[in-house]
Amino acid sequence: MSAEAQTSSEYILHYLTNMTYGKLPAGSYCDGTQVLARESWTLAHCDEQIQQMGFFAIHLDSMGWAITLGLVFSFLFARVARKAATNSGAPTGLQNIIEMVIEFVDGTVNDIFHQKNRLIAPMALTIFVWIFMMNLMDLLPVDWLPRAAGILSGNSHIFMKVVPTTDPNVTLGMSFTVFGLMLFFSIREKGLIGFIKELTLHPFHAPKWYVNVFLVPINLVLETVSLIAKPISLGLRLFGNMYAGEMIFILIAIMFGAGMFLFPLAGVLQWAWAVFHILIITLQAFVFMVLTIVYMAMAHDVSEEH
Repeated sequence: MSAEAQTSSEYILHYLTNMTYGKLPAGSYCDGTQVLARESWTLAHCDEQIQQMGFFAIHLDSMGWAITLGLVFSFLFARVARKAATNSGAPTGLQNIIEMVIEFVDGTVNDIFHQKNRLIAPMALTIFVWIFMMNLMDLLPVDWLPRAAGILSGNSHIFMKVVPTTDPNVTLGMSFTVFGLMLFFSIREKGLIGFIKELTLHPFHAPKWYVNVFLVPINLVLETVSLIAKPISLGLRLFGNMYAGEMIFILIAIMFGAGMFLFPLAGVLQWAWAVFHILIITLQAFVFMVLTIVYMAMAHDVSEEH
């Protein structure tokens, strides 16, 4: 289906739908028409099929672009590191930029994290640059890569989202990975008993044990909710901001097809939103990195008496 044959709502839905691969049951329907006579693993061609695939479906576009950008990040930094090791002269070009990023992240880690752990700084650098690169894909015209994929595959109906951070599976996957590390370091540094005390003796604590008997259940509920809210808010914050930005780009793209009257206005809005969005892209990567460092610092903090 070409963009000209689509309504505005169909255009928005098409470019906000992931390329989904999963298992479809026999007799699967798409737009009211049966497309599969028997059970099969295949790409979804409509929203109905995506729903039928269920939980174990894979978003190939989000996974593919996230892994590709991660490999690009690793290649660029490894190449610059090798060049810096063999070049004693003044750094130039890309090496300057990468060294500035490393110094910025290192300074941020030193300001927040005051314990000793060699994993934190590399993890913070990876999170910041990787999320920034995934967010940066949002500046590409929304239909360029999906249309190119449609031409190469011969299927104009193909779905493709090129901004991995507009997929909650990606952002929540990253945030729950951070959450897992937070739990691991908390138990390692404080011990299992210390971790349990942290959940049951805060924020309310009394010197008399028989009073604490009534306070422990309240503390446990409050601390458990607070603990679980950390990864959920971390992932949804990034997803929500990037999804909203992508939606605005799509709405502006629709204006380009609304006739010559709106075409100049759409061009101005596209430029203005792209410039402003550069700030959002960088800020969201920075916020995710800072909160990750804060959570790691909280996990290593054993100064409080339990």
